[in-house]
Amino acid sequence: MAELLLELFSEEIPARMQARAADDLRRLAAGALKAEGLEFDAAASYVTPRRLALVVDGLPLAQPDRREEKRGPRVGAPEKAVQGFLRANNATIAMCVERDDYLYLSTETRGRAVADLLPGIVGRLIGDLAWPKSMRWGEGETRWVRTLERVLCVFDGKPVALDLPDRIESGGVTTGHRFHAPEPFSVSSFAEYRDGLRQARVILDPAERRRIVANGADELADAEGLFVPDDPGLLDEVVGLVEWPVPLMGRIDDEFMAVPEEVLITAMRSHQKYISLSDANGKLPPRFVVVANLEADDGGGEIVAGNERVLRARLSDARFFWDQDRKTRLEDRLAALEPMVFHAKLGTLSQKAARLETLAGEVATFVPGADVDAARRAGCLAKADLTTEMVFEFPELQGTMGGHYARHDGEDADVARAVAEHYLPAGPSGACPSEPVSVAVALADRIDTLTGFFAAGERPTGSGDPYALRRAALGVIRLVLENGVRLPLGEAFCKARQGYAETVPDFSDPPEMLERELLDFFADRLKVHLRAKGVRHDLIAAVFALGGEDDLVRLCARVEALRGFLATEDGANLLTAHKRAANIVAIEEKKDGIAYSGPVEPAMLREPEEKALNESLGAVGARSAPLVDSEAFDEAMSTLAGLRGPVDAFFDRVKVNADDGGLRANRLRLLSGIRTTMGSLADFSQIEG
Repeated sequence: MAELLLELFSEEIPARMQARAADDLRRLAAGALKAEGLEFDAAASYVTPRRLALVVDGLPLAQPDRREEKRGPRVGAPEKAVQGFLRANNATIAMCVERDDYLYLSTETRGRAVADLLPGIVGRLIGDLAWPKSMRWGEGETRWVRTLERVLCVFDGKPVALDLPDRIESGGVTTGHRFHAPEPFSVSSFAEYRDGLRQARVILDPAERRRIVANGADELADAEGLFVPDDPGLLDEVVGLVEWPVPLMGRIDDEFMAVPEEVLITAMRSHQKYISLSDANGKLPPRFVVVANLEADDGGGEIVAGNERVLRARLSDARFFWDQDRKTRLEDRLAALEPMVFHAKLGTLSQKAARLETLAGEVATFVPGADVDAARRAGCLAKADLTTEMVFEFPELQGTMGGHYARHDGEDADVARAVAEHYLPAGPSGACPSEPVSVAVALADRIDTLTGFFAAGERPTGSGDPYALRRAALGVIRLVLENGVRLPLGEAFCKARQGYAETVPDFSDPPEMLERELLDFFADRLKVHLRAKGVRHDLIAAVFALGGEDDLVRLCARVEALRGFLATEDGANLLTAHKRAANIVAIEEKKDGIAYSGPVEPAMLREPEEKALNESLGAVGARSAPLVDSEAFDEAMSTLAGLRGPVDAFFDRVKVNADDGGLRANRLRLLSGIRTTMGSLADFSQIEG
């Protein structure tokens, strides 16, 4: 068995593309080898800023020989058919055998040497690697993420010559670190390649580089009594920028520490890829960690000084924006929203702010502890920071900067906090606002957006969600459930739709249809949200199918009660009984062409078991209805347990399809009553098992 080593050496690969490219290379290589009939023991891929590497262990030296048998015409078939089969397979009749009244032709194909197959396989791999963005260079036709300079291919310890286009070099040679060890060296195995790169100041494994960066940053921070905040995304990006990571500590000039720390952190993180730190109180200290890509003779002093100069210039701009923006109150910026388009079909941001002011006040009435006037004020100011220089430079700080400017303007603390938090939560695991006014404004913003885009026909599709409406719906769900907000979504959608009446009056869908589509959309999003928490989607569907339920808190309580009931023995048995009753009724209704949904005739109940079942259905319905009205859903579900005995006895002793037509119809109505009574608590037909 042999080893295959492949390295694709290029100019710097963008950090955000590296991990996927390494995974794609391994996946494509495994598929290409198996397509040639080549089995192997293991395949692994690695990536640095300048190279993609692949090692495949346990490959054979050649393809296995293949024996193939083809069935031809029947024995005694017309001569023309036999000759056609022989010509198609370049064979003679002597090469065929007779078996089971057919002619069979066996052929053997000798396996090719793997070394002869590799040029074609590698060429296809280079072409099949998909990049978010690719380029051509010079006069060549090859497309790759950056200029592809060289391909190393070694099989069974020997270099493989590749016929590559555009003068791309190939062979068994690689190079190390661009500055420390740029001289080429030959390799004959993966171990030699990995160790040779390490000696040439390149750490091949990104996981190892990640550990070096994380541990080095922790040691530097610990030496000054500081801490490194958890930021895996930044850590992954930094690792993708260096082949020989060397963490170094830098200083932030004290003159910039008066600027909000979110600005400093964003400037360092987004523009410079520096790692910010925190002190024991969680505040930003005047320190940062920069990860160099080489070991300097002076211990990194010049590198740190250079990065401090770059950061000083960047933060000087940020401080200028901070000082300039505070000269204009948020309230005075509202007019500047007028020419800013929210969406071509949905008007301007000025109109969005006006709608948000009204809707936030209306939503606030459903949020315990929320001040309506504060919610309206926060809704009015929420988008004003989009006109500031700071947000123009750092778009990711929208909302956050609005909160700072609102506090500077002397706005109420609840108003400033709501402006800062109204974009939260930013995702399924991001922080969720909990202050009442913040919750009201965040809800209003998303409900206005969802209603507008759905009314304008800009709904998400299976292939895309360009306006992040699924994320907006998930935000509403989290805000409602995590804060226990009893918000009727149907009413909220209606009020949001009214807000568009003046600015976008030509929406074609009637309000009822819009509300239904939005509620269905929320049902799907709620299934996704609760499924992540271990709740089955069919239980959600069973409650949603009742209709008229747009209070997510109440709906989830019903789902939880249903889940608890079905986990009991009574619940599981009743689910089976419900399906049996529903199937019998459905079959007979289809056969007879009528619906057996009317009331049961007590006088026609002959057997004790059917009488007992009828009484139990009435008693359960009478007990469960007030419990549902008072939202005692667990108790309401538990009343169904009283049906188990009568239902089991009915199916054991009562013949539904009696010879007497009237008796049969009455018993079918009784079975339909099981479906109706249980269906008042959930649509059990939606439950899969």
